[in-house]
This record gives sequence, C-alpha cells and structure tokens, in this order.
Amino acid sequence: MPRVNPIDPATATGEAKALLDGVQKKLGMTPNVIRTIANAPAALKAYFGINEALAGGRFDAKTREAFALAVAGANSCDYCASAHTALSKGLKVDDVEIDRRLAGHSSDPALDAALVFARTVVEKRGLVSDADIAVVRAGGHDDGAIAEIVANVVANIFTNYVNHVAETDIDFPKVELAKSQAA
Repeated sequence: MPRVNPIDPATATGEAKALLDGVQKKLGMTPNVIRTIANAPAALKAYFGINEALAGGRFDAKTREAFALAVAGANSCDYCASAHTALSKGLKVDDVEIDRRLAGHSSDPALDAALVFARTVVEKRGLVSDADIAVVRAGGHDDGAIAEIVANVVANIFTNYVNHVAETDIDFPKVELAKSQAA
C-alpha cells in the first residue's frame, strides 16, 4: 500500500487533471509514479521538463533508458527497474543487456563507460574523482556528454526517491533488485 496516494485521473481536477490527461493521451496509460507526482503539479511539470529537454540531447532513447536502469540499480528502486526494463524491452534490448545495465554496465564499450560514470555519480553523490572523469573521457565522452550524463542521473534519482518515499505500487512486470545492489 503506497504511503503517498496516487491521484486518480478520473477524479483529478485543475492542473493535475490536465497533466494526467496529457500522459494518458501520449502513453495510453498513466503510470502510478506519474499519478503520485501529480500530487504536486509543479513537481510533475519539472519532471516532464527535464525529460523533454534530455530527449532533445545527444543520447537516444535506448541510451537514456540505459541510464535509467543503471540509476535504478544503484538506488535499488524496484519501481524504476520494472518500468525501465519494460521500456527497454520495447526498444528491443535483450534481457542479458538489461541485467548488465541494471548493474551499471553494458556490452558496448562507450555505453559501458557512460553507465559506470553514471553509477559512480550516484554512489559518490556527485563527488567524483579526477580518475572517474578520466575513465568516462577515455570511453569517448566529452564535457558536454559528462554534463548530460549527470542530468540523466538527476532526472532518474528524482523518480527513484519519489518511489522510495511513496512506496509506489508497481504497475509494470515486476523486477526486484537485491537490496545489496544499492550504492
């Protein structure tokens, strides 16, 4: 049972209703995490804003989903692991690669460097070392990519923490992370 009640789109009013109606129209469903964040329309607009901006960045949808999986794994967020596993499968990412990404790795060397860095950002709370920066750069990532990786980490930490605080009911095929996998 969630600790923060999700907004029911059928009874929502005002700005929350408009935002939830937009999600339903776009996705054909309204995930529980979105319904939970809708308790604060300003927070939901912020969530949409950062994700829309990142969708126009240098990383494609598969890569952004890889960041989401790595951050969910680092933060032991079963909801986000479940949601982003389903989304990754929809993007034709196989189960073995999804498991790697949840652990902060990839079979692709450039993506692996980015995911290792993303997970390091989570684990060190942003206080990365010069060596950590050197590793991500050696993987082919410039300063712009580094900034965008951090932005993707932050966007995903937001939903991880909302789900931890709210104990959001998982409305995707469930993936349970080992709590020892957390940072």
